[in-house]
Amino acid sequence: MRSSRLGRTGRAAALLALPVALALGAPPVLAGPSTQAGQVTPDRLPSTAQDGVALMRIVVPDQAAVDRLNDMGVDLVEYKKPVAGGLEVHAVLSPQESQQLRALGIDVRDPIADQRDYAAGQAERRAAIAENAVDAAETDTLTPLRAESFTSIDKQRFLSVEVKSSAGDAETVLTATWDAGRGTAPDSGGTATLARFTDAGQYMYHRFDEPLAVDARPTKVTITSSRGGSVTVPVTEWLGEPRKSPNPHYVSDFVDHYMDPTEVTDRITSLARQFPRIAQVIDLPYQTNGYRRAAQAQFGTAPASTLYVTSKAYGSEGGNDVSVALTQPAAAGAPLTVSVAGKAVTVNLATDAAGAVSSTAAQVVAALNAEPAAAALLTAATYRGNAGTGAVAAAPATRLSDNLKAPESVSRKPFQMKALRIGKKRDGSKVGVFLYCQEHAREWVTPLVCVETAERLLRNYARDPKTRKLVDDLDIFILPTVNPDGAHYSFYDYNMQRKNMTNYCAASAADPASRNSWGVDLNRNFSVGSLFDGYSGASTSCTSGTFAGPAELSEPEARNEVWLTERYPNIKFAMNTHSYGGYFMWPPGAYKADGRQLLPRADFGTENYFWSASDHILEAVKSWRGTAIWPGRTGPVPDVLYSAAGNSADEHWYNRGIIGWDFEVGADLYDQATKQFQPVGFQPPFAEGHEEAMEFASGQIGILEVARAFAGDRDRPDSKLRVTARTDTSTTFTFTEDEPANIYYTLDGSRPTLNSPKLTSAGMREGAQQLTVDRTTTVRWFAVDIAGNIENNYRPDGRHDNYNREQVRVGGRH
Repeated sequence: MRSSRLGRTGRAAALLALPVALALGAPPVLAGPSTQAGQVTPDRLPSTAQDGVALMRIVVPDQAAVDRLNDMGVDLVEYKKPVAGGLEVHAVLSPQESQQLRALGIDVRDPIADQRDYAAGQAERRAAIAENAVDAAETDTLTPLRAESFTSIDKQRFLSVEVKSSAGDAETVLTATWDAGRGTAPDSGGTATLARFTDAGQYMYHRFDEPLAVDARPTKVTITSSRGGSVTVPVTEWLGEPRKSPNPHYVSDFVDHYMDPTEVTDRITSLARQFPRIAQVIDLPYQTNGYRRAAQAQFGTAPASTLYVTSKAYGSEGGNDVSVALTQPAAAGAPLTVSVAGKAVTVNLATDAAGAVSSTAAQVVAALNAEPAAAALLTAATYRGNAGTGAVAAAPATRLSDNLKAPESVSRKPFQMKALRIGKKRDGSKVGVFLYCQEHAREWVTPLVCVETAERLLRNYARDPKTRKLVDDLDIFILPTVNPDGAHYSFYDYNMQRKNMTNYCAASAADPASRNSWGVDLNRNFSVGSLFDGYSGASTSCTSGTFAGPAELSEPEARNEVWLTERYPNIKFAMNTHSYGGYFMWPPGAYKADGRQLLPRADFGTENYFWSASDHILEAVKSWRGTAIWPGRTGPVPDVLYSAAGNSADEHWYNRGIIGWDFEVGADLYDQATKQFQPVGFQPPFAEGHEEAMEFASGQIGILEVARAFAGDRDRPDSKLRVTARTDTSTTFTFTEDEPANIYYTLDGSRPTLNSPKLTSAGMREGAQQLTVDRTTTVRWFAVDIAGNIENNYRPDGRHDNYNREQVRVGGRH
């Protein structure tokens, strides 16, 4: 059920107008016009000179600072990793925005989007050790969360460790030491300090900033604390060796260039025509606003004397034919007048007694908006809310332009979004899977993932038995481009466009130089855990990269996703594919920053199912070229990335119970020469983009295999009670299961039902809850797996007693 709307009283006001003025320690301030030597300067350079905008590194102290950047409208991307001094995040910034941030003391570093520059070396880890000997009473307890080794591309082996200290303060230093393989000395593999991971001001656990390259597979790792705690745990293998299709007739690799949404949609339409028995196209009901803009022109250089005009009609529907001239009469003392001939608007500027122009920008704006014939064609405004007291300059007739550069093959009409439905039996009787890509326009690799998956399913149906089983046993819905308008704009006008193209900005942020900042972040426009309910990670600013829109589900693109999942209730699984960073995540995806109040976590059995399925899915990703998604980038969204208010995975999970994951394709690449990981960006050279599309299409096939296993699961779970600790006065125990399942139990002698207490997690990434009794107790319980199979065929709502029972003794001999 959706949360109450009572939390909306704290809705933030509009936070910024470009150019951005930011201060991490204080509320954002609305900026005035950007000037250089009295000249108006665009904050995002025009599309013909977009090299000025870059994907930049920013280092902030903590997650709270990341949240403030988000709130203040900085165009952050889906990338975050701990570094010395805080968190490294990436943002799309203009030179002016970078300069302003640096002037405010914010650590804006080098650009990475061009793939040529990389900040060499990893900042050294925190090495502060308590000066005084640790008193025995201060010894902390270390809870190991994960200790895993894995190989990635080129067979390089890595080690990843996560440990939680009961102290958890900034003075606590954890050090890991590991062996070099079976039979070697405990410290023969190496030693490294773990970094303290915090989020929203709260300590989470310690971990390596990034996986450490090692020469041999460790078998054990020992973690010691500066406070005296110590624990040794086995190192398990994360993911297996890459698996290849055993069928030599299996075909793949169906994309050879980055494709715009028109190409992508034409491709899936063509596939449906080629394979009519097992595929069809679904026209989604809500057309987008379209790849179109109103036409505009700007007059003036100094802010006080600058004005701009915007056509009432879209440029493609006549707005581009409107022209405006500002003329200076030859006579002195002439009045300000406006005349219109067809679509040509002429402003005769007023002159003073000396014949000089006396009309101010504000007066010209008022005259244009007051003249009915002109007002039917356009609206006028001063520059970014300026009072407009400066005298304007005469200007020749200037034709307005929508400034769109896409070829004629890209329609300027509202876009008809289409989904491809694949399945032998498409009547709702089979388990449905929804695969969708490119909610964010600049993520060019993602639609290729969806297209490649569709091609593999259809073209291997007649030649590969495993593919045939997937198509026969599932109902598959593929939406390759959720954001067609924004993606067209990204391809042809401004490559870093994240949002759709719908402009909700008022006149103060609607001038032509702001056009690369308009639009709604579709993955912040959904109705669960939204900005409007007080959750963090979205913005009310119309120029922010995470602008949530004027209301939940205001955008047709978002409503199309909801419509599809409601129209076809057999959809039980979903995958939202984004880029970049190499993450694999699931709900919950948002929290309220105050106290880090998360949306409800999945129950323990479902959480284990997410983890169990991730093994299979990520092994499928690894099968293409060996890419291993890091353990530290796998898990619920806020645990590994940040809060994303109003995202689509939460929408589908909490409102319709759809088990959904998020891919962030484009894992960091390990450079053997520098021994450093390097990010790949949104639009890597196609050779790299192609490999990402291939490996994550394999991951989507892995999700389909998980869904098919779920659909055919008739096996009942088996569970055991396991005592973990005893004293003279108490006994502690938990339960184990042979598959992900929920345990319902009683301790009071009553018959267990679905309303009985349910085993929970001991904590984030900590495993099963531990239960303690202080007297001998008979425990009654049963297990239910994710598919609804009940242990021993027990009926919780019946009268039978074929549940599990075991006496847990306290005191005496055992």
